[in-house]
Amino acid sequence: MGRVVASAVYAGGKKVRDIPLEEGQHWASKPGHFVWIGLEEPDADTLNTLKAQFGLHELAIEDALERHSRPKLETFGDALFIVIYSPVRQQGKLQFIETHIFAGKGYVVTCRNGHSASYRQVRQSCEARPLLLEHGEDFVLYALLDFVTENFQPVTEAIHGEIELLEQRVLSRHMQEADIRRLHTLRRELLQLRHYVAPMVEISEELQRLDFPFIDKNMRPYFRDVQIHVNRQMEDLAGVRDIASQTIEIGMLLESARQSVTQRKFAAWAAILALPTAIAGIYGMNFKFMPELEWHYGYFAVLGVIGAGCAGLYGIFKRSGWL
Repeated sequence: MGRVVASAVYAGGKKVRDIPLEEGQHWASKPGHFVWIGLEEPDADTLNTLKAQFGLHELAIEDALERHSRPKLETFGDALFIVIYSPVRQQGKLQFIETHIFAGKGYVVTCRNGHSASYRQVRQSCEARPLLLEHGEDFVLYALLDFVTENFQPVTEAIHGEIELLEQRVLSRHMQEADIRRLHTLRRELLQLRHYVAPMVEISEELQRLDFPFIDKNMRPYFRDVQIHVNRQMEDLAGVRDIASQTIEIGMLLESARQSVTQRKFAAWAAILALPTAIAGIYGMNFKFMPELEWHYGYFAVLGVIGAGCAGLYGIFKRSGWL
């Protein structure tokens, strides 16, 4: 069961009064007035009530009830239907809250399906700017789109900060499997953000071109401002995603370099140990006629050769950086 978050009528840039849903059409039909209704999780009965009052198109109502659509803008006569998504990131998990906006002459209706940042602050911000609110429905539409677009920025910054921490961790120690998994998850989240923010470019461009009775041509620069913000978000997302990819590549390169160093050390010690092993193997053969076996100082001479040879090899490998 949905609930009505707010329902009010405005005129001359000021709030006239709160109204029940049943009075929406009455106030919307008055010259210079428009109704702004905010709903959360609306059901079919509520949407059908609004459909009867404002003549909302049945296909738009059907999309609003089915949900899980993609961001888009559709026109039905002189009315608009917009689907947008707002990101919510809690405890490292990213979710997207779907919002449907119905806009036409005399009304703006928002249907929020989930728990995201409330549009109450958008309403308060608009009411604090009466000169702009006097434009009516088009300014409210701009304020809603701008608010949703700005919601992407803190999420992008949070992911960026987490990637930087992982980058420092990768540079300071061996790359762990958990680090790779987390970086992969963050890259997927960045792709999801891009998937939902990219259509906002098309939506803002379309709003600049539309010739609707309730969209003033003087408001087009505001929709262009939304487009600029969206493009900036796209650039930020691309940059952060590149950092995530580079972090993985750097981690793999560093891990490969560390493994190479370890392999060189093993090879150097193997070469050093090969010398006494070879000498011991020679003198371990059961030949009867070996002159050195009868030499009084043979044992000490062999130990000296082994020691000197190992020390020489160690010095060579140390100078070459293998040890």
